[in-house]
Amino acid sequence: MSDGKAISTHETRRRIVHAGTELFRRSGYTGTGMKQIAAEAGAPFGSIYHFFPGGKAQLGEEVIRTSGAVYLELISTLMTPYEDRVAATADAFAAAAGTLVELDFADPCPIATVAMEVASTNETLRQATSEVFDSWIDHLAAYYAQGGIPAPAARATASSVVALLEGAFMLGRAARSTEPVRAAGAAAAAMVRAALAGE
Repeated sequence: MSDGKAISTHETRRRIVHAGTELFRRSGYTGTGMKQIAAEAGAPFGSIYHFFPGGKAQLGEEVIRTSGAVYLELISTLMTPYEDRVAATADAFAAAAGTLVELDFADPCPIATVAMEVASTNETLRQATSEVFDSWIDHLAAYYAQGGIPAPAARATASSVVALLEGAFMLGRAARSTEPVRAAGAAAAAMVRAALAGE
């Protein structure tokens, strides 16, 4: 295979995964058809099954894991520069509120969208979403622990912060308002402050 062909093949696969990510985020896993994904990607319909012979479920798992890694990097980019863990948490929620507005209150998180749909019906996708959430919590817990929160409390705090953010996205979408995200941000920052104080 020539380098040009390899690049073209890689780019087609990347476009399919990106299209799946956007459509699952906007319309959900069950609400998205494979033909829609092909059209959104500008790829031949058959190419999806070339790259993902396991069909929609295999593509869904790839979307979850790829998106999860991107969001993990985003968490790191948003929070790691801060020495102040409370300010980092508050500012991350403020940025999330801004993202919700930019997306016109569409769900900014394809992982949560898929998890809510398939947790009780598709074990492979449930497991993938669980592992992605765990990776976020592990990373955030390590960040909080480095800031002075004891390890068990750091993980509990990180888990609660992720749960607050995901729940706030759902409420914010329903209300078409950033208020739930901002309220959750205040609660998350207070939780981190209390954990740092050993409360």
